[in-house]
Amino acid sequence: MTTLVEYLSQVKKIYHASAHRVERTVAEELQQRCAPRASVGRLTKTAAAGAGVRIAIEADIKKWKQIHPSLSEEQEWSMLRITEQGGVEILASRPHLLFQLFSFAIDDWKDMPADDFRAGRILHPTFSKLRPTYDSFLTMHNRTVENFDREEYIRTLARMGCSHAEVNGLAFAVPIEQGPKGENLHRFYTYCPALDQFVTSFLNRGFYDEDYLQANLNYLKTNAELAEKYGMSAGITCFEPRSVPDALLERYPMLRGARVDHPIRSLKPRYNLSIAHPIVQKHYAELMENLLRAVPQIDYMAVWSNDSGAGFEYTSSLYVGRNGGGYVIREWKGGTEIAEAAANNLIRFHRLLRDAGRKVNPKFRTMLRLEAFAVEQKYIWDQLEDGIDVEASSLVSKGWEVNYTHPQYKERRSVAGTALFNAFAPEEKKVIDELRAKGSEADIYFWPSTVWNHEPLIGIPFPKLVHDKLAAMAKQEITTAAFSGGATPQSFAPYNINEELMRGFQADSSLSLEAFLNEKAQTWIGPALADDLVKVWNLSDEAYLGFPVPVQIYSGWGVWYRVLSRPIIPNIEKISEDDRRYYEQFMLATTHNRCRIDLRYDVGFELSTPEDAKRCLELINANVLPPIEKAVALAASMKKRALADQAHAAAAVARAGTDAARAAAEKELIIAEKEVAVSVDLYDRFFGLLCWYRNQRNVTAWIAGVHGYLETKDVKEKQWCRKVLRDMVLDEIDNTKALLKHWETAKTHWMIMSDVGETTFIYYKNFGEHLKLKLRLMKGRENDTPYVDPDFQWRVPGLEMPKK
Repeated sequence: MTTLVEYLSQVKKIYHASAHRVERTVAEELQQRCAPRASVGRLTKTAAAGAGVRIAIEADIKKWKQIHPSLSEEQEWSMLRITEQGGVEILASRPHLLFQLFSFAIDDWKDMPADDFRAGRILHPTFSKLRPTYDSFLTMHNRTVENFDREEYIRTLARMGCSHAEVNGLAFAVPIEQGPKGENLHRFYTYCPALDQFVTSFLNRGFYDEDYLQANLNYLKTNAELAEKYGMSAGITCFEPRSVPDALLERYPMLRGARVDHPIRSLKPRYNLSIAHPIVQKHYAELMENLLRAVPQIDYMAVWSNDSGAGFEYTSSLYVGRNGGGYVIREWKGGTEIAEAAANNLIRFHRLLRDAGRKVNPKFRTMLRLEAFAVEQKYIWDQLEDGIDVEASSLVSKGWEVNYTHPQYKERRSVAGTALFNAFAPEEKKVIDELRAKGSEADIYFWPSTVWNHEPLIGIPFPKLVHDKLAAMAKQEITTAAFSGGATPQSFAPYNINEELMRGFQADSSLSLEAFLNEKAQTWIGPALADDLVKVWNLSDEAYLGFPVPVQIYSGWGVWYRVLSRPIIPNIEKISEDDRRYYEQFMLATTHNRCRIDLRYDVGFELSTPEDAKRCLELINANVLPPIEKAVALAASMKKRALADQAHAAAAVARAGTDAARAAAEKELIIAEKEVAVSVDLYDRFFGLLCWYRNQRNVTAWIAGVHGYLETKDVKEKQWCRKVLRDMVLDEIDNTKALLKHWETAKTHWMIMSDVGETTFIYYKNFGEHLKLKLRLMKGRENDTPYVDPDFQWRVPGLEMPKK
């Protein structure tokens, strides 16, 4: 039997059929990996493919039936076929499907009989468009991660069957925007950078240094070129309309728009330009057109707003309340009139961006993230049209609170933004069909990766939750799926079952989850340990399903609040400000933000109550820690068995007396080495995950214990709170010791770590030193009396509070 890879290794000629860059990419990689003696060239009229390999994008719908009788004009496809002449065809209807097909051929199908491909092996993508949004590693807050390779990452996206890559990232580790000492707002400008961070117009030329803009544009261009190399288009996600430099508004004060800063994250006001003004509209149209002329591969711009220094005038969710310039609506109007005027202004902005982009790219579209505009949504919805699309978690919900519950705890609704939002109801399709009738589309979010689930851990598996969501979206005929947070480079997580599942589902929506997991486990670790690998994956799903998400900003954005590296004791102010500085200098907290000393609050938000925290503590102890502890124990057992197998196989190689015996022993050694690689990777990730869950439990215990103690007069309840806090401190000390040892000894890339320096959004290589400081500061604090200063937010450094 000749296998597919053996058949491919025998070809003498490899042809790419057109100017599509991805055809050449696939041709060159096929030569490199399979057929080093084959020549690579452009297919011409005089050079028929014959017995060679023909690699082509077949974009003409009318020809699809001629290519293969099973193809129809309704569905995209990719196909590998061995022809009657003995040649091989690697074909796709769209560029982004070609590399994924090739990856299946070279990685998944290589040992299959070549004869199986004579009738053609055809894949149909589940989602016609699949894209990352808020791409953590490539463009957003984790882009300085250690050992990051942009091309490897974009290749990972292409392998998954993505149609687009998100390309707008800053070339620098921190944004150029600055604020007063002790302020936080400027830190948010590191992600979703606005148009004016890459190009200029007649209005703002000279306000940013040319070398800064050039570096950012080159970074964006490189990302777009790499995406094109692998068959994908480019897109951008921007916070807009974002604030502009004070100097610009000093020159043109009449163009001032809305105040867009957060009054507790900022220490000075920030203003954007009034997009209702015709000069500002011309400015934005020129920015958009200039960017697309520089990078015509850009297909879309996703507009996020009313956060991170951006906002639309007079919308209700601006942090400081409805405000703006004098051009949207005059004063003394009612709420309905203001909401309608704000929506009209917002849609006008999208139209001008769309129209400017279409001067270069006729397919260009803009997308509006809907959640921030619950009050204005009715008026926005009425005006959606071709090329003005929306993206959202749910379209039957308004605002940030989705009409879905936790899959295990129906009384809890805190699921949007996590993989625990694993459903998508039939009611959604009705709304999407209504939208499509307008010529507009909806890109629907899901969360299969690190970001907003277990950050800063890498490669945590929860395949059932991912499959539930993908299957629910496919059932409702979603055409564009947007996975929030982006992907994970394969070198960071080589056995990433979540993303492997995404890849498999994108190629075949009918796949059986159980069969898929078993097949991947057999392939990755071999028959001896495959069942146990699947058990560990299932235990991880069970644990996450049992996680009640006590405080989503701590589980989803815990790095911002330094929950892993800060001391967690009953009275945080028992530690001096000087001793707290090691973690507070990058924590997302101004000097008067009470989250510095109170885990229950952040800015104006109450994150939890002691009653809810107590309930969540019970749920974590009962439903999260037991399966994760089982998973760690099983992974440790697998690692031990794999190392024993490796040692046994190595000894057999050493004592082999004949060539045949040596060959057999070497074969067993290869299998054992594969077992070791997977089981070590698995153990390292799950031990880190156990530490993470324990830390989340202890943060929850702090809220239950400290505020429960302060709010009750019941003696027994106070005793319970003191015991919970004592246990919390001792457990967190033990947990931190375990985490520190793991940090110092694990070889796997199990945690996101910057190669440049610590920021609010990412830890640095001094993380271990911070854990040691945490241990020193927590020692002996288990019996401290719980206390929180209720007047913390009123403090002003250098001034005494007036006596009451």
